[in-house]
Parts: sequence; structure tokens; C-alpha cells
Amino acid sequence: MEPALSDTENSTTKPKTYDGFDDGERAAMKERAQELKAASKRGARSAKADGERDVLAKIAEMPDSDRAIAERLHAIIKAVAPELSPKTWYGMPAYAKDGKVLCFFQSSHKFKTRYSTFGFNDVAALDDGTMWPTAFALTTLTPADEARISELLKKAAAENPD
Repeated sequence: MEPALSDTENSTTKPKTYDGFDDGERAAMKERAQELKAASKRGARSAKADGERDVLAKIAEMPDSDRAIAERLHAIIKAVAPELSPKTWYGMPAYAKDGKVLCFFQSSHKFKTRYSTFGFNDVAALDDGTMWPTAFALTTLTPADEARISELLKKAAAENPD
């Protein structure tokens, strides 16, 4: 049995490093807290209109390339699944059904990634066997991409059991 190391030996032989959350992640958590606080003050009638305004404001803040994708996605979602309610979610445009976020758009700029993401949460019920995609990398939107997104939105909005 090896002898226990003292605190001094532990600190020199096994440096403890914790990177924690980066600035973007901390900002997203703060935005989520603000969203929840604002939502608790809103009435049910104004939630959808306020959510739309908030989503459009977030889209307007994005760099041109991400903004173009987000604007197009917003239009597609409104056309294909008008029952979804726009809202912000961790500072991202998102669309909810019965109060639960069904899908979202994450700007590449938000977390300094090389592509934007369009994703679905588990309530979208897009199950397909034992493995299926829940998020898609986007660098641009082609007509084929728009058709695929429309198809997934129709399925997600229709099959959402909640």
C-alpha cells in the first residue's frame, strides 16, 4: 500500500485545473435567467407577441451570414408550423409547442464555432430507430435544406405528444 500524499505533494504532482464555462456559456446562462424572469412577468396573451419580438431582436443582432439563415428559418417555421410559439432560449431563437422548446437556431457567432446549428429537442419526437440526428450544422440554406427542414418540422409539430 502506498503512503498517502500530503496536500503539498498533491498540488505539485496533480495540478487541479478547471476551465469551467467559457464567456459565451456564462452569457447564455445569464440570458436564460433573464428570459425566465421576463416570462414570469408576462401575461399569457402577450407571450407569443413578446416572444416574436424577442426572437426578431436576437436575429437582428447576428452577423450577416447567420442572420440570413435565421431569418429564412423563422419564415419557414412560421409557414410550416404556425402553432409553434417563438421565444428566446439561452439567448437563441427557439420555437415552442405547449411551452416546451421544440426547435432552436444557434448562431455560429454565439459560441464561436465554424457553423450554425439548427436543432430539435427531445419533445420533437423525431425518433427513427435507435439512432437519429437531432441537430444539423448549417453554413447556408439551399432549397433542398429548406425542404428537409420543412419535412422535419411538420413531423415534429404533428407528432409532439405534449
